Amino acid sequence: MKTFDYVRATTPEEAAELFAGRPGARYLGGGTNLVDLMKLGVERPDLLVDVSRLPLDEVQELQDGSLRVGATVRNSDLAAHPAVRARYPALSQALLAGASGQLRNAATTGGNLLQRTRCPYFQDVSKPCNKRSPGSGCGAREGVHRDHAVLGHSPHCIATHPSDMAVALAALDARVELYGTEGARSMPVAEFHRLPGEHPERDTEIRTGELVTGVLLPAASAGLPSAYRKARDRASYAFALASVAAVLRVTDGVVDHAGIAFGALAHRPWRARRAEQALVGAAPTAAAFEHAVDLELSAAEPLRDNAYKLPLARSLALDVMTRLSAAART
Repeated sequence: MKTFDYVRATTPEEAAELFAGRPGARYLGGGTNLVDLMKLGVERPDLLVDVSRLPLDEVQELQDGSLRVGATVRNSDLAAHPAVRARYPALSQALLAGASGQLRNAATTGGNLLQRTRCPYFQDVSKPCNKRSPGSGCGAREGVHRDHAVLGHSPHCIATHPSDMAVALAALDARVELYGTEGARSMPVAEFHRLPGEHPERDTEIRTGELVTGVLLPAASAGLPSAYRKARDRASYAFALASVAAVLRVTDGVVDHAGIAFGALAHRPWRARRAEQALVGAAPTAAAFEHAVDLELSAAEPLRDNAYKLPLARSLALDVMTRLSAAART
């Protein structure tokens, strides 16, 4: 057993300072991912900085109509929050589609964004994995990759990001708020996670020692028809084989805003920019939706055993957009 130190931070500033002083430090929130990885030997921190008691556990309705979600808000509380259910239904649906009720009671907003891939080659220290051990190779590419990426992967990694919540946040144009020793900053959730490229070990654009302090849901997408749908091997407590979150606004018979993101198809929530551009200005017809989705998925490069993900994702997206277009016109 590897020993480690433990300290509970009381402020984001204290947490960042504690982390900065120890290269082997990790932040501990709900622990639903980190603790598992420690048990597997994938993570071997020298110090755990407990941030679960930081004063970041509120959902705040701001004067401009946006919603700020603190990083330590539990997934179950966020899914049930009246403002989220009424104004951002895709987010509530995505949260309820993830994990089990017990895990949602423990998992945090910040931790959900920072969870690592569930690729079995990453989680097994006896197997080659460039994400876990750069330069060791990607065992999944020629091995078992039924659940792996069809978009945006590289020769170095074909893992997918497991979050349901992040897919909805990406479609909703949410921003992630960060704090580190250099101060506070924010960035779009859709740009927070990285594609693997030559450095699959870098999951996000977060800087060393930075802490997720919250997520900002914009007023512009509040109240718009939105939805999340997920396909998985069993009805509950399973990661997605494919998923989609969409936001749609129809004005005067044409789409004037579309936010679409796919989950389980790439190393990060895949914001479908080409599909969105094809839809804006078009009538919300079945033909328009099919054209937009096919345009987006034409960039896919499926592997030996995961081409099934493309028709699955296509069907999910068309179903969600058809339902939303009906709601947008009522």
